[in-house]
Amino acid sequence: MSNFPTVVIEQARSSAWATTLDRAREMNPVNPGDSCISLAVDILRRRGMAVRDSTAAPLDAEALRGVDVYVIAHLALPGVEYVTGPLPPVYSPAELDVLEQFVHDGGGLIVLAECDTATSGNNLAALTARFGVEVRSMVVQESPGERRVSGNASWVLSDVDPALRGQGILTAVEQACFYRSGTLAVTDGLDATVLARTSATAWPAGAPLAVAVRAGLGRVVVFADSDLFGDDSIEEFDHRQLWANVVTWASGVRSVAPRGGSVTSGDRKWLPLKASVEELRLLQNSDGSVTDDDARRRAGELCSSVSAALASMSDGFAHDGDYFAAAVRDLERWAASGFGVPDFSASLAAFRPDLQRGDGVEHVVVFPMYTQNGNAGHVFEAVQFRVLWPGWLADLERTYDNPQFLPVEFVDFTSGYDTNSAVLFPETVTVAAPPEFHWGAIFCDREAARFRRVVGRAAELLSLAMPPDLERLLGSQSLAQSTFAMWDLLHDRTHSRGELPFDPFMIRQRMPFWLYSLEELRCDLSTFRVANELERQGHPYGWPVQLAILCDRLFRFPITGDRVRNYDGLGGQLLFGYLHRRSVLSWRDNRLSFDWKALPDSVIALSEEIEDLYRTGIDRDKVGQWLATYRFVSTYVTPAAGSSWARGDLPLGEAPRELVNLVAPDEFPLSVFYEALKRKMQPTIDSTRGIRAVA
Repeated sequence: MSNFPTVVIEQARSSAWATTLDRAREMNPVNPGDSCISLAVDILRRRGMAVRDSTAAPLDAEALRGVDVYVIAHLALPGVEYVTGPLPPVYSPAELDVLEQFVHDGGGLIVLAECDTATSGNNLAALTARFGVEVRSMVVQESPGERRVSGNASWVLSDVDPALRGQGILTAVEQACFYRSGTLAVTDGLDATVLARTSATAWPAGAPLAVAVRAGLGRVVVFADSDLFGDDSIEEFDHRQLWANVVTWASGVRSVAPRGGSVTSGDRKWLPLKASVEELRLLQNSDGSVTDDDARRRAGELCSSVSAALASMSDGFAHDGDYFAAAVRDLERWAASGFGVPDFSASLAAFRPDLQRGDGVEHVVVFPMYTQNGNAGHVFEAVQFRVLWPGWLADLERTYDNPQFLPVEFVDFTSGYDTNSAVLFPETVTVAAPPEFHWGAIFCDREAARFRRVVGRAAELLSLAMPPDLERLLGSQSLAQSTFAMWDLLHDRTHSRGELPFDPFMIRQRMPFWLYSLEELRCDLSTFRVANELERQGHPYGWPVQLAILCDRLFRFPITGDRVRNYDGLGGQLLFGYLHRRSVLSWRDNRLSFDWKALPDSVIALSEEIEDLYRTGIDRDKVGQWLATYRFVSTYVTPAAGSSWARGDLPLGEAPRELVNLVAPDEFPLSVFYEALKRKMQPTIDSTRGIRAVA
């Protein structure tokens, strides 16, 4: 099942709008753009939606099975309009019942009416009335002035709902023109939002032109005009964005459940392995050794149990046969050595999941290791996981190559992963000498699940009117996992690309922690830029990746973890400060909002400033770059009171390490905004420890 909606457009009945240019040319050879919505179809497909024509007659529940949104665009009798299908422009009472039930069961319905609906021969007014919306046939007129578009009294510039201020279903929408439009009326007490009205100078004044309604589990959007989404008008004003928003909103939140089941999960082979490792890790010291005599005897028994469990699982994991054999030998060597500090170099070298990067391939590993952001001790862990490598991601990696990247999801794990850890890296495994790195696994399911929980709660607390795409992202684990897989692919490769004045991983380098902040933020913002370009090219995950980076950086990073050199948190604080300074982010009347139109360019501008800081840093010495980066960060995030760095009270003639010693543990404290948010969000943050994927 797709992560994106399925949209069906009525074409069986005589519609005034064809979905293809060829059909529109047959209907209207001289001016096909006036009879075509092919651009509207293309906009949806570029967002990943499956769009097809409805040719079913009569319309029944089976025809709507698997459909998320049904679109009916101005039906009319032949002779009244140029039309598509041979059937009359009416639905039978039974078909109206089917459409009503479809919506109440969770479907989306979009109706594009017209000024002459009452005389077009259709019964769309009867359909919309079932959802409390009356279509009134008339032609709205605008008084002379700037609200007349091109001087035409019947081309009226609408008043977009000021209460939403370009947020929610009207994200990035400021203006829309209605061409020879009728009006709508809404039943009192209806769960409805008027999206656009006629102006105070129009006749009639203040009348609804577009309405969004929640009905049962589903959603309905009705427009009093259809021309604004035709090929000759959809590129005008904010019509393109409005169309994408309303279709996405109407599709609702239909989560695609994550893949379940496994060849071993919950059966007699995996569970004994897990139990043995859980007991073994309790016998180990923090360096992985076992020193107590009784514990050593038991450790020997448990090593035999682990080896036996791996042998019993080998048929289901033939692709990991070399690793299983090496792991058994490493266990035997560890036992023979008296259970000192383990060395699993051989089994780590034998484990090469990067060579089987296929969607759904499963692996089981047992290593002595620490877990990043989890357990600090070098004790044994067992993890069963599944590779996420759909065709679209493999295609993307051919352009943005990252051969070591391995996006995965948990099947099951031992206690070291019942933490905040979301990675499995070779460098976390206990070995005698630094290994050669071939792969790095990131648990996209955990990243996605905690993102959904944390950002969803933050949006609620901050009264954020979410864009429809963000609502869907938070509602679907599968969509969020895929989004994080793309984010991780692009982010990970950026560390070694660009004009780098220092080792981006800062291995064995002691530096002020904000340099880590800038490096991680640089990679995320570079990913944002790539995703923005991919969105322009029509990649369906381009916009979700941008939303994920923005929201995770702003709402989760700054308030997660302690305040001692929290470099990821500082990156989020910097992004917040930059956007707030440019009035792209606003906190007003206890409500957070964004200027969604200006947002992408502003994030890209910050990315460019950081890139310039890196580029010019090549010409500076180490301390000079530290000072330049400090000035940059402190422009947007206020340093701690009494900071030696903020005062400039630094021993510049001393060794660089002396300057590092003067960095306060929390050199850039949380603002009052984030302090308040952290207090309210702490229970939610805590609840994500060990989180698993949920639908």
